[in-house]
Amino acid sequence: MQRLSPKTFARLFVQLRNSYETAVRLGIDPHQAKTEGARLVSSPAVKREIDRLDSVDEQMMAYVRAGLARLAFGSANDAAALMFSEQPGEQEIASADLFNVSEIKRVKGGGVEMKFFDRQKALEKLVELDDQLRDQSKAEQFIAALNEGSSEDISHLLDGDGEVQDNDE
Repeated sequence: MQRLSPKTFARLFVQLRNSYETAVRLGIDPHQAKTEGARLVSSPAVKREIDRLDSVDEQMMAYVRAGLARLAFGSANDAAALMFSEQPGEQEIASADLFNVSEIKRVKGGGVEMKFFDRQKALEKLVELDDQLRDQSKAEQFIAALNEGSSEDISHLLDGDGEVQDNDE
């Protein structure tokens, strides 16, 4: 088995948040992936790298955005390959990227039906999220200006009585 660097494992783990899936994607045999993934994710070097990446990433919003982007722009090639495969092997199934698949079921007559998440909805949510991030960024800039700037720096935001102007009027 190849030796994985803590940074390599941590980077993919931060995206997937699943030690088994991370291990399999990085080439670890599916029979050993659960144990090896758990060992790697609990190692001090990997924990430090995950903590570092999380603090840089703004945690939850970044995970949501990454998941939505994966739904919106992810490939369906692995799912299609499995669907048209006569007898997919355990390794082929375990290493397939099925993140975009919302449902798999066998239909009468021996067929298989796959449903995928709606890419359009994922794109719409990404746009909503970006609007929220832009609004948050504007608020942070305003607070920074209040904390760091002088009254002259923010005077254009105040009305004649020293109150914050209401832009809706």
